[in-house]
Amino acid sequence: MNHLLALWLPILLSAVVVFVISSLIHMVFKWHASDYGRLANEDVVRDAVRAGAPQPGRYVMPFCADMKDMAGESMKRKYAEGPVAHITVGPNGLPSMGKYLGLWFAWSLVIAIVAAFLTTQTVGGYPQFARKAAKLFGAIVFIAHGFGSVTESIWMMRPWSSTAKYLLDSALYAVASGLVLYWLWE
Repeated sequence: MNHLLALWLPILLSAVVVFVISSLIHMVFKWHASDYGRLANEDVVRDAVRAGAPQPGRYVMPFCADMKDMAGESMKRKYAEGPVAHITVGPNGLPSMGKYLGLWFAWSLVIAIVAAFLTTQTVGGYPQFARKAAKLFGAIVFIAHGFGSVTESIWMMRPWSSTAKYLLDSALYAVASGLVLYWLWE
């Protein structure tokens, strides 16, 4: 535990650099702007969804309560006619960016703490292992930030091009976090 406590500054700075890189990616370079498209009949779709009054949550269309139902002609027809969709409905009102940014920073901090814990458990806190520790720390940061997007492409129809960009984001977070740990490793 002493080794982990000694890494409080690299842990904190790792979360900060992830936050800064993410902010640059989304607000300056905007390379995720093309990840989402606009429906040509957005107002009609919004009216239809609003008429159903769904609670915030995740929905699929067509809905199939049991996998056995997928063999039925009605369900086959629904899939053939389309659309096939995964929909996330949030609460009404403007998004609270302060809340989301705070949660993002907290999540980045949790990832850095877990990565530091696993790193110290694997290599200890010895100065001669700084390079090995930085590589391991960066690999854990990459996995934690990036691998969920792969699952989204496999199961939720997220385009693979979008996932590739999120994996690139994660690689940038990993390299920066590894460098911070290497720089401050004692």
